[in-house]
Amino acid sequence: MSIDQLSKKCPDGTQLGQSASDLVGFWGATPVVQPASPAGNTHTVAAGSVTGVFVNTTFDGSTGTTAYTIGDIVKALKSIGVLAS
Repeated sequence: MSIDQLSKKCPDGTQLGQSASDLVGFWGATPVVQPASPAGNTHTVAAGSVTGVFVNTTFDGSTGTTAYTIGDIVKALKSIGVLAS
């Protein structure tokens, strides 16, 4: 069986979706729009949680002001089918 390549060998690369409202899905997942940033721009550690536990750690990617928890990232990856639900 041959593999269907997505690349058109364009020197600028290959892009899936022209805008955040285009629907994209992987591995049979229902295509959805680009997952939104979490509400607000900060996350706080829940009361009673252990400081330093990765679940409560936030990441901002060193750009912009939106912070993400690992839970935010997993939810977004599941919504497009990159991770199994």
